[in-house]
Amino acid sequence: MHRSPVGLHAVALLALLLGFSSARADTSGPAAQTLGVTVEDFGYLDTSGEPTDQTAAHQKRLQTFMAALRRGVEADPRYRLIPPSMDDRATPAERMQAAAQGGANILITGAVQKMSTLVQWANAVVIDIGTKRVVFERRYSFRGDNDEAWDRAESFLSRDIRAALATRLPASPAVASAPITLAVFEFELEDTTAAAVTSGVAASDAAQLADVTNGVRELIAQSGRYRMIEITDANADAVKTHTLRDCGGCEAGVALKLGADQSLIGVVRRVSRTEYTIGFQVRDAHSGAAISRADSGLRMGADYSWRRGAVRLVKDHLLERQAQQ
Repeated sequence: MHRSPVGLHAVALLALLLGFSSARADTSGPAAQTLGVTVEDFGYLDTSGEPTDQTAAHQKRLQTFMAALRRGVEADPRYRLIPPSMDDRATPAERMQAAAQGGANILITGAVQKMSTLVQWANAVVIDIGTKRVVFERRYSFRGDNDEAWDRAESFLSRDIRAALATRLPASPAVASAPITLAVFEFELEDTTAAAVTSGVAASDAAQLADVTNGVRELIAQSGRYRMIEITDANADAVKTHTLRDCGGCEAGVALKLGADQSLIGVVRRVSRTEYTIGFQVRDAHSGAAISRADSGLRMGADYSWRRGAVRLVKDHLLERQAQQ
């Protein structure tokens, strides 16, 4: 198993790859219709300082973790699993080269670090070999060091990785031209000020939130990449109470029932009467995996600025970012 310390940030670790000469896979035949994926063995580092040597238990759990991650990729007929380089002495560039020569389009790598008795970190990075770009990078925190904790962490990580892989699939002309069906739910207000309404949303705020939602829907529809799905038939409690932001991703299932491929929720967080942040998140309706998310950070302005801020955020972090991929 190749080992690398979690302390080496994944991007820094793979910066060495920028100079490698990529070997192109055959772009003809059935293999060209699928995505070749190499999943490297993740490294493991225990910095918890616990007196008991748990190396054997950690190795067993890591092997189970990696096997489950690979099964998740291999189970999808759109992907071909390419074995990783087994040479422990291979440099990152050499491992990338070997993956490319084996027919891989994507390299998945990462590491797990045990910080304390109850806290561990898992880093995951997905790299497009052809463009030499990091297309997905995330750090997960999970509690516990038992089989259940590891299984739960793998489940979250695997779901998000598969969503990232889906964005790299070669599309047929018909698929490429077909807009994605998207359910854009009403933006919600999270008011943390002392003057916040204790129940529901003030009428003035509701009007501004409706304006925000309409602005975002208009922008996305005009892009031509999406087809808006009507959400008036959604009867989930979280939709009715405007608490989708707190339902743990349930909006994906609601969107799927409405016939959408993806869901979008947005939140306006009021810090004071003149300070707010805006965030949005897009999920795959089939897997529930997060596809895109962004937060504006602190802004100055009153409620009449909400629409402008939300539209700009979605434009910059959803539509334009997709256009660059």
